[in-house]
Amino acid sequence: MTIKKVLIVDDDPDIRKIGRLSLTGLGRWDVCLASSGKEALQVATTERPDVILLDITMADMDGMSTLQKLREHPVTQATAIIMTAARFEQREVDMVVEAGAVGMLGKPFNPMTLPGEIKYLIDALETAE
Repeated sequence: MTIKKVLIVDDDPDIRKIGRLSLTGLGRWDVCLASSGKEALQVATTERPDVILLDITMADMDGMSTLQKLREHPVTQATAIIMTAARFEQREVDMVVEAGAVGMLGKPFNPMTLPGEIKYLIDALETAE
């Protein structure tokens, strides 16, 4: 899969800023942003990103609820979604993958390695298919 556009969904403005700088600068990808699950649903359907980085813990609509809504929408049902969290265990990774995500990445992101981590997860998904 060729990645051209990534949507970062996080209620923390610093995470959105770091992610955008990393993915535009090192990844050379277009980046769109959303600060909530509800906003993510709107942006994802209009912007049609190749990959969505989705925070698992948000106030208005948590990441799992947002993931479910994205999987139900015809425009985003096949979009690669990577969940993000400050801390997680393997059982949580298994849970989000079962729900339709590609995998999980830890926060805060390392801006120097973030594009590579995303490509690694996407490549692993394609290899598994």
